[in-house]
Amino acid sequence: MYRLLILLFASQLITSCNSVEKQNESPSTAMTIKVSDHSYSNVDEINTTHLHLDIAVDFDKKELTGVVRHTMNNTGVHRAIFDVYGLSIQKITIGTDEKETTYTIGEESPTLGAPLIVDIEPTTTVVNIYYATTDASSALDWLAPELTLSKEHPFLYTQGQAILTRTWIPTQDIPSNRITYSADVQVPNGLIALMSAKNPTEKNDAGTYSFTMDQPIPCYLIAMAVGDIAYQKIGENTGVYSEPALLEEVADEFADLQKMVDAAESLYGEYLWETYDVIVLPYSFPFGGMENPRLTFATPTLITGDRSLVSVIAHELAHSWSGNLVTNATWNDFWLNEGFTVYFENRIMEKLYGKEVADMLSVIEWQELQATTSEMINNGQAHDTHLKLDLDDRNPDDGMTDIAYVKGAFFLKTLEAAAGRENFDTFLKSYFDTYKFQTLTTEDFISYLDKNLLNKFNIEFNTAEWIYEEGVPENHISISSPRFEAIQQYAKQLKENGTPIPNDITRENHITQEWLAFIRNFEGQLDPEKMRSIDEQLNLKGSGNAEIMSEWFVLGIHSGYLDIREDMEAFLKKVGRRKFLAPIYAALAKTEDNKSWALEIYEEARSNYHAVSSGTIDEILGYEE
Repeated sequence: MYRLLILLFASQLITSCNSVEKQNESPSTAMTIKVSDHSYSNVDEINTTHLHLDIAVDFDKKELTGVVRHTMNNTGVHRAIFDVYGLSIQKITIGTDEKETTYTIGEESPTLGAPLIVDIEPTTTVVNIYYATTDASSALDWLAPELTLSKEHPFLYTQGQAILTRTWIPTQDIPSNRITYSADVQVPNGLIALMSAKNPTEKNDAGTYSFTMDQPIPCYLIAMAVGDIAYQKIGENTGVYSEPALLEEVADEFADLQKMVDAAESLYGEYLWETYDVIVLPYSFPFGGMENPRLTFATPTLITGDRSLVSVIAHELAHSWSGNLVTNATWNDFWLNEGFTVYFENRIMEKLYGKEVADMLSVIEWQELQATTSEMINNGQAHDTHLKLDLDDRNPDDGMTDIAYVKGAFFLKTLEAAAGRENFDTFLKSYFDTYKFQTLTTEDFISYLDKNLLNKFNIEFNTAEWIYEEGVPENHISISSPRFEAIQQYAKQLKENGTPIPNDITRENHITQEWLAFIRNFEGQLDPEKMRSIDEQLNLKGSGNAEIMSEWFVLGIHSGYLDIREDMEAFLKKVGRRKFLAPIYAALAKTEDNKSWALEIYEEARSNYHAVSSGTIDEILGYEE
């Protein structure tokens, strides 16, 4: 998942053990269920190896109904425990002969949901759970036709990371248990279903679609999208999906998709997922991208017309090795997914677009890491600047910050500088091959690092300081950008002396990352008249580039530049990506007048956001339905 670039706000505490209520006649007595890595499941005793979904999609009721069939490895126990949240369980059967069994559902935690405890036999290897989703199934985003480009057809997509898959599928929702899966999905006429699996490329008249994912994945990567969606092939094993009206623009923006796959393979080995496609979702999608295997989910805010934000796609592609192929065993080890991916993303960008562009991306990330680290330490969250986290009794989303992504990447960049690129590339390629289709902890990685790189080449390195201590160690690699320095000089002269930007400078003269460096060099404050003059020349407030607009809006809020309000209101009502929304709403919340205005907008816009985004904004604004 592309990084949030924000600090998540205080989350609700997770109940570490739950009493169990009876849901039907069951031999089980009251018991406590322990939580391990944000899951109630007893995967050490019985674990799913394959999952089959047979579901129907009902847009009128905003409901999925059907059955999930778990094929399980049973060590001889009498109960199987699954994670559920906001689901209506209708009945449960065991075995291929569908013998109905009893079950209980425990008390629901605000973050974890509840344990679903199924009574089984010591020889049971198949558990069939009949269920329906509800309006509490927060992984699901049901979009009315007016929220799509066509305005004619509804749209549905899922977002499972970190622990939301349990809100649309009863499952053992823990990253350490990798499974294969298959599905049969019935959708309304005129729509197509896609999943993180082998996909169709065109609609059929029956509205029934079948899927298989033969490579084992953690269940947070099970994903689905349903809508009026078209496909265009890009390369040998790459293509793009989107609503038909956007398909030509998407194909042009991601024209280098096959080159990215080829570049990634040349760096770290064969792509093992057969095809790599990207689907651009409607604007409510809360992230830049999500690395669902075979089918990356992406935000339409990446479609800028100049391919300036394709690093997000490079990031999601890199997850095909780091995250999807080699997965963090627990959410405390999340940096193993994202730190490696940011590093790998940067290597792909360097290979395709040159070191100058890759360095600019790294400098932008470094600026964001510094801001995040400083804010965390100032807010008494220094422990969250460790790479290895302690997220027990917390929402795992609390760990999805620049620390995992960018501190993790700079740890690897610094290792590369110490070992030499050739040695480091050999090490990483071997790492991905050794742990493919497996999960590992930070400690597993340290052991592998010591044996296969540091000890092998007699390198002394402060690994423990990077992983277990706060902040960023002093031996971090430093990266600079002459192009940033040039455009930052314009900002400095304008702020200090009122020297205008040269007339021959246009927004198109510089890439997105240069304009971010330009805006950030005002250090959060600029005279409104100077902001107005910049907009007269560059129109940053109406640029259509969400990265630039969101940074400009935050600067404008802090500077009292009211000219941005009309564009900002339209932006907040259209875009659902949390990375952009949270800083804007947080800036507005700092004064009563701005907060009051923000709440008026949010009342109207909230239903357009995915629960991942609205949950964060609710906390920022103190909003209650």
